Amino acid sequence: MSSEERREQIIEAAIAVFGAKGYVGTTTDDVAKAASVSQPYVVRLFGTKENLFLAALDSALEELLAAFATVPAASDLHTRGELMGQAYLRLLEVRGLHQLLSHAFLLGAHPVIGPAARDGFARVWRYLRHEAGFTSEEAQKFLAMGMLINTMLGLRLTEEYGRDAGMTELFDECFPVSIGLVLEEAPRAHEPW
Repeated sequence: MSSEERREQIIEAAIAVFGAKGYVGTTTDDVAKAASVSQPYVVRLFGTKENLFLAALDSALEELLAAFATVPAASDLHTRGELMGQAYLRLLEVRGLHQLLSHAFLLGAHPVIGPAARDGFARVWRYLRHEAGFTSEEAQKFLAMGMLINTMLGLRLTEEYGRDAGMTELFDECFPVSIGLVLEEAPRAHEPW
């Protein structure tokens, strides 16, 4: 593997591990083990856990915006929103991405991660308003649904589907078209990430 391929492998592992364990709960050794590399190699490439988290956050945001950009411009904003929502759910293939974004958005007081997370959140807002063409109300509702989805994924509620009537109803309401994808791809409570 080239060093760039190895770097991407480490970032992919970092997204998964930070997504599952958060910034504080993750060590560079955790990420190294998940990426099947040595911890000194991770430190040599990224320097610090903070830099590694920032690289993972940047990658997650780039993947998110790239997924949104795959949705063709349509005259019907409702259809565009539905397609962007489906693109967001397909990002479940990137293990930990949704949870990593949630963790980052909770680190507003961190002197380095906070500004990067705020900038990333603002980039998403600007994309929704200017590229996607959502009204401010539509953008707010889209973000609110995304945060609800992230919460459900972070709680690893998929195992409650079919066992708890309220959670089953919530899943059916949130994922009327994509329930199969969510139930198949979402992390389970027993999985480390």
